[in-house]
Amino acid sequence: MFWRRGRAPQQPPPEERADADLLLAVGGGDRDEALPELYRRYERRLYGLGLRLLGDRGLAEELVQETFVRVWRTADRFDPQRGTVPAFLFAIARRLAIDLWRRPSSRPFEPQPEPAGNPDSEFDQVLLQVMVRDALDSLSDAHRLVLELSYRSDLTQTEIARQLGISVGTVKSRSYHALRAFQRAVQERGIDG
Repeated sequence: MFWRRGRAPQQPPPEERADADLLLAVGGGDRDEALPELYRRYERRLYGLGLRLLGDRGLAEELVQETFVRVWRTADRFDPQRGTVPAFLFAIARRLAIDLWRRPSSRPFEPQPEPAGNPDSEFDQVLLQVMVRDALDSLSDAHRLVLELSYRSDLTQTEIARQLGISVGTVKSRSYHALRAFQRAVQERGIDG
C-alpha cells in the first residue's frame, strides 16, 4: 500500500474490493466509491427479490432504493463476524418489503381479502428461494449444471454423464465439488439448514 502524507493508505479500486470491505467503508463514511459499487453488485438481485415479494415493478424499484438508503444510514452497524454482506442486505430488504407490502398505497383500492397464512412466513419462503437461487448462480456453470440435472431433473450420475458426454467419474467429481461450493455459498448468505 502507498502512503500519502497525512492520509490513510490508498485503497484498491472499489471493483477489486470485497463486499465486506466496501460495506465497512460505507460505514466509515466512504459513500462516493464504496456505496455505488455495492449498488452495482446487488441492485439486480434486490430488484428480483422485490418483484417476487411485491409483484410490482415500481415497488421493486422502490425497495432497491430504500434498501440502499437504509444501508447508507446503518452500514456502521455491519459486523462481518456476525454475518455476510448478502445476509445484511437481504435482511434490510426483507423488512422494507414487508413494510411496503403492508402500506395501503401499495395495494389496489378495491377491497381485497387478506392472504391466507402468515405474510411474514410467505416473505421468508420467497426470500429463501431467492437466496438459494443466488447461491446456485454463484457456482461455475459446470458445477451448477451437474446439480440441476441431478436434483431438478432427477437424473442419475450415469444419465448425467451420457447427457453431457463426460465420464461418470467426472460427474462424481463435479458433484462433490459442486455440493461443497454450494454449501459455502449458502453459508455465506446466512441460510440455515
